[in-house]
Amino acid sequence: MRERYNEELRALHNSLIQMGALCEVAISAAMKLLLDEDETLAAKVASADSEIDRMERDIEQSCMKLLLLQHPMANDLRTISAALKMISDMERIGDQASDIAELAPHVSQSAVKTKIHLKEMAVAAIGMVTDSIDSFVRRDLQLAQKVMESDDAVDNYFNQIKAELIKILSTGTEDGESCIDLLMVAKYLERIGDHAENIAEWVEFSITGVHESSELKELERKHS
Repeated sequence: MRERYNEELRALHNSLIQMGALCEVAISAAMKLLLDEDETLAAKVASADSEIDRMERDIEQSCMKLLLLQHPMANDLRTISAALKMISDMERIGDQASDIAELAPHVSQSAVKTKIHLKEMAVAAIGMVTDSIDSFVRRDLQLAQKVMESDDAVDNYFNQIKAELIKILSTGTEDGESCIDLLMVAKYLERIGDHAENIAEWVEFSITGVHESSELKELERKHS
């Protein structure tokens, strides 16, 4: 029974890695679609988002099965509880990548996207997602904390892009609708950064047991 339990935990770990990799694929493809106008990537984003949704359901079922049938002890309980939270953030990352892809055709002819720091913001947000997943894979507390600190950089990019778009709009020489769409893209990237930060916080919880959620602490105490 113990070996079967360990196999299920390993399978959960691998599934989270695969789901995280799909998130990276979805964001990278969405931004390449938007910036480089590679229309072949639209289907790739949609496929990745659909697979992320499926994996969220499957992982949730696996976690509930482990919780209900195996009665995990404190360390494993933290990992399973964190996994349930992480997949929710990953699912939202997939959704926001899809949202970016949907906006791509609306800005395909706009020169504005080359005049703002959108690519740099995308690189920073994707880096946060990559590092948050790597911190889970390696159980690397320092890397998780680095991700949390990196959110400020993504937020700063959003504020910079907003200021740049306001300045461009003030000239009256560019299409206002495209500027609004690009501001929405920047907002989605900011949210992706927030979700990556959330994942890192749950990685920290899975390692240390420290998190703001008192409900999870109480749950862990009851299973100790």
